[in-house]
Amino acid sequence: MDNKWFEIENVETIDSPSVAIFKNHVVHNIKEMVALVNGKVERLMPHVKTNKMPKIMQLLMDAGISNFKASTISEAEIAAETGANSVLIAHQLVGPKVDRFLSLISHFSETTFSTLIDSIETAELLNSKASKIDIKVNIYIDINNGMDRSGIKIGTDLDKLIIFLKDCKALQFKGLHVYDGHLRDADFSTRNEKIENGFVTVTDYFQNLKKEYPSIQMICGGTPSFTSHLLNKDRITSPGTCVLWDWGYSEKLTEQNFKYAALLVTRIISKPTEGIVTLDLGHKSVAPENPIDKRVKFLNLEDYELLSQSEEHGVLKVRNWEELQIGDVLYGVPYHVCPTINLHDEVSVIENGQKTNTWEITARKRKINF
Repeated sequence: MDNKWFEIENVETIDSPSVAIFKNHVVHNIKEMVALVNGKVERLMPHVKTNKMPKIMQLLMDAGISNFKASTISEAEIAAETGANSVLIAHQLVGPKVDRFLSLISHFSETTFSTLIDSIETAELLNSKASKIDIKVNIYIDINNGMDRSGIKIGTDLDKLIIFLKDCKALQFKGLHVYDGHLRDADFSTRNEKIENGFVTVTDYFQNLKKEYPSIQMICGGTPSFTSHLLNKDRITSPGTCVLWDWGYSEKLTEQNFKYAALLVTRIISKPTEGIVTLDLGHKSVAPENPIDKRVKFLNLEDYELLSQSEEHGVLKVRNWEELQIGDVLYGVPYHVCPTINLHDEVSVIENGQKTNTWEITARKRKINF
């Protein structure tokens, strides 16, 4: 592999800080996703939240993938605009989002939308609003199998919710949604064992439900558990980060063969004192939720330490201070690509070492049309 694959020949045309998308790596990652499920694209429901771009959605569609998961109304909207067959909004909708969701259903008649519920209160609200406008709403029940972030646990409350749904004539029960993003052990066998242990009661419950609802589905996990869930033919997988990949998952998920497809382009803007350089890469441009040493990794710099970040600045301690010049370009891999993409309005598209286009990150907007 070319160890300088990331160098952009016409980088002088790219402002900084910004994101560069290497199109051939995106295509590779999509092909790898499809290959991992042996070409059975119906088992893929990639998460839109990572890329938020209609152009990348089109690349996914070109590969035969037509079912998607989203976090926001905007993400669901760009998927539908691209021609998605189905979109699951993997959030329990509250407030104005309920009406926005119903507007999506009414507008995009060729896309099947669904959403999550984990309570009788939400089911009652959705059923009431949908009934008033004579719309059927597809719902999946969000299961909490240990992450404790959302969902309902297997047990009596879940039984009551399923019984309640029988009286909700405007709701159509489509299955279970189970996200286990808390399981990220670097060793695959350890991770897989924990994932499967967490699915024992879920799987038993699902199989019993299928006796009454034979067509229901179980939508599972994200990128960390993708390589586990794909081993079970009854599970639909929801990888997302792997479309672009990042430093964090490349360290943890070593069994997955994805390539960095989104890099940060940044420049040295000052050499304020010996051994120190300052970049135009502040925490407005790269996800800052992790510790300072887990935010960005530079591919064309060695022996450095990111000391601090403010809104517009990133301060590095470097060994080869005298060799570095103001204006020099650094290429960085974000530790967490999903929120990093959300910080930018557009990306530079790189093909054969050249910037050839610009793509809008359309769904970083909270609202597009609906």
